[in-house]
Amino acid sequence: MLAHLLPVRNLFSMNEFIKITEKDSEYRHLEKMSIRELLDNINKEDQVVPLAVQKAIPSIEKLVNAIVDKMLAGGRLFYIGAGTSGRLGVVDASECPPTYGVPHGLVIGIIAGGDNAMFKAVEFAEDSKEDGWQDLQQFEVNKKDVVVGIAASGTTPYVIGALEQCRKSGIVTGSISCNPNSPVSEAADFPIEVVVGPEFVTGSTRMKSGTAQKLVLNMISTSVMIQLGRVEDNKMVNMLLSNEKLVDRGVKMVMSALSMSNYDEAKNLLLKYGSVKKAVEAGIV
Repeated sequence: MLAHLLPVRNLFSMNEFIKITEKDSEYRHLEKMSIRELLDNINKEDQVVPLAVQKAIPSIEKLVNAIVDKMLAGGRLFYIGAGTSGRLGVVDASECPPTYGVPHGLVIGIIAGGDNAMFKAVEFAEDSKEDGWQDLQQFEVNKKDVVVGIAASGTTPYVIGALEQCRKSGIVTGSISCNPNSPVSEAADFPIEVVVGPEFVTGSTRMKSGTAQKLVLNMISTSVMIQLGRVEDNKMVNMLLSNEKLVDRGVKMVMSALSMSNYDEAKNLLLKYGSVKKAVEAGIV
């Protein structure tokens, strides 16, 4: 029923595509391992992830440059995915406002099945090639924006359909997957492939693949926010003062920047101006 939405070459690649993420684990009889053996072996597998991410840095750099260009011109960043991949995108997007003081809606995470899918799997939500684009349209996605599809397998119809429609609409696209030469990479202008090999538990892509995606998302959002001027030196000078821990951190930043010794005075200055950046600028004047 939905086959007409897929290019012919993708129909064949989806059927014949070999997913490394679905290959059998290199470990057998996990149930017979001791707890220490399980932990040691999981840790051994996890150590391949940052090395795989390192190989993908040139691709990550290209996508970050594209995102920065669009956001400096008034655009937004969208993450879209299903299951674990979707949850990771939503988490990264939701952490940008408190960490960097940017408005809600500048970085948006969309997960197949809607908000309920963050806490409980929504069956078959990822299988529609149409729903991803429909979800994006609710935010009036346009040519100013960048849409990054996240799919460990690289074959999620929800994500592929969204990226293909974005391309038809002239919207810049990126992707993050863990299989080489995947259909989702073909649908993206700036594909990122982090190949971490078979999972410790066969097909459990919330493990190495999920870790790899999280690391890439950290790199994307952090480097983008730095380029947008939301960090000075190595400090989150625009963070929201949403709890006592962050207020305390902000006070110490103000004290350091202004060479102040009085904690209460620095705190009053911080709370008066609402951010470390504004408090320091006021203190210098």
